[in-house]
Amino acid sequence: MAEKKKRTCPLKRSEAEPRFRNRLRVARAELEISQEELARRAGVSRQTICSIETGAFNPTAALAMKLCRALGKTFEELFYFEEA
Repeated sequence: MAEKKKRTCPLKRSEAEPRFRNRLRVARAELEISQEELARRAGVSRQTICSIETGAFNPTAALAMKLCRALGKTFEELFYFEEA
């Protein structure tokens, strides 16, 4: 009997790929605003901000730009890739 080839999801992130990270928590602390306030400014829920800050969720490009505007930062100041 032929050996079955193990299937992998083509969208799974390889361990060697860089991780998308953010500095939202630091930027919020600099402005002394809560997750709730940032969420209000960006038009999303507080849970969304929490999920982005912890890395559980990556924002869309449009949401990332809203967050930049809400915090008065550039994209490069808030988001970066961390090498694995």
